[in-house]
Order: sequence, then structure tokens, then C-alpha cells
Amino acid sequence: MKNFKNTLKINNSLVNFEFPVVMGIVNITPDSFYSNSRNVCDIEILHAAEKILSDGAQIIDIGGFSTRPNAENVSETEEIRRVCIAVELILKHFPNAIISVDTFRASVATNVCENYNVHIINDVGGGMWDEQMFATVARTQAAYILTHTSPTRLSMTEAFIYNDIAAEIMTFFNNKIKMLNYLGINDIILDFGFGFAKNTEQNYELFSKIKYFEIFNLPLLVGISRKSMLQRFLHITADAALNATTALNALALANGADIIRVHDVKEAVEAVKIYNKITENIV
Repeated sequence: MKNFKNTLKINNSLVNFEFPVVMGIVNITPDSFYSNSRNVCDIEILHAAEKILSDGAQIIDIGGFSTRPNAENVSETEEIRRVCIAVELILKHFPNAIISVDTFRASVATNVCENYNVHIINDVGGGMWDEQMFATVARTQAAYILTHTSPTRLSMTEAFIYNDIAAEIMTFFNNKIKMLNYLGINDIILDFGFGFAKNTEQNYELFSKIKYFEIFNLPLLVGISRKSMLQRFLHITADAALNATTALNALALANGADIIRVHDVKEAVEAVKIYNKITENIV
């Protein structure tokens, strides 16, 4: 069993990460890269949330702005509208659900935290795409997912040159964590940002070194569900990438992942159950 800080304060409750948990994705977008994850009406949103929870996920991650290459540019007003509709609807029917909002905009974070008491801000911009994000998270006291990514949104699909990808991302995390701690933000989850500012080979090299990041004593999130690192390597589409996703999620768990973010919750939960069974007698 790991020695790291295995609880976070989320919505004034302690959430235990002693065993891996699953985060299910609800995209309130018409253009997400995986077509089956698009939810644009109330019935679709509720059905997606109900399935995520009934299949065994502990967290629902709601996004209103697709980060796929060449995605439409969504205004702040429209992103707030999309996300708030979904959050309000889901909490009305599932009031005990743990909600994460996937946004890089401080204005969106402010709105959902102050009006709906959202529990987690999942910032794919790593605090760099909106300079107000860290201060906003500090003010709202939400838990925070810190993602490694490019300095700007427009460069996130570019492959960067790394001399030592693990060491450089560790430095990134270390610097950002110090900034967050200085602002009083201590409930932090680390996301490797697979697919952002990394090419296929870099993604796999980083994936092989997940366990190195246990040094931070913070929960580690892996989000590789149906991503291009699977599609390009296996020459398949996102629609055909479930088996590859499940295989890589199992490896992520074995390598130290504490949260796996997925489109397909049932299969991910089964992987977690098998992982827990295998490791239950390991001292």
C-alpha cells in the first residue's frame, strides 16, 4: 500500500484514495473527439450521469469546451451556460454525486463553485491559460486537478522537445505545487496531460514512468481514454479504442495511478476491481 496522502478534502468531506477510483466523463459539447461522449440535451446528460454512477464511478467530470485539435472556440458565456445546466441537472437528481468541472477558465470555475458548490476544478490549462485560475481555486476552496500541458492553448497540440520528459514534468509540478501551496491550496491531484504538448512516443515514455511521480505524495490521475496515443499507435479510430483503453488503464493502475478518467466506466471499474483483488494480499 502506498504511503502518500490518500485523502483529499472535497466539499468539506474526506475522499479516500487508498484504492483507485474512476472518474466518468460527461461532455456537454457537440464536437468532442469521441462521438458517443457528446451530450447536448437534458435527457442525454441525465442518462450519462446515471450510467456513470450506476456503473461504479466515484466522480463525474463535466466539460463544456472540447480540447480536441481544431475544436470550435466556445465563448465564456456559452461554456458557463453548458456547464451550469449540466451541474444543476445532475445535482438535482443525484445530490450526493462528487462533481468535477473540466475548464481552464477562472470565470467558469467561479460560477460553478459559487453557485453550485462544485467540488473539483479540473484545469487542463495547468493554471497557465488563465492567470486568475489559481487565485480563483484558492478563493472557492475547491480541490484542484493540476495538468501538465503547454504554456498556451493554441500550442497544446504541438510536440515539445524534452531532454528528460519525466524530470521536466516533475519540475513543472514541483513549481506549480509550491505556488498553489503558497495560496493555501493543498487538495491537489496531478494529471500527466497525456496528449497535450507530447507526441505519441513521448506519451508512452511518460506513461512508463508514472510511478516516479509518487514522490509528490499526491493522488495521480491518468486520462488516456480513447486518445490519439492509442489511435495512432494501433491505427484505429476512437470508436474502436475501448479494448486498448482498458489495457492501458490496467497498466496505469499497476504503475501507480490513483484515478483513471474514462468514457467507459463499467470496463474501468472492472479493471480496478481486478487490480484490487490481485493486490489485496500484497504487503
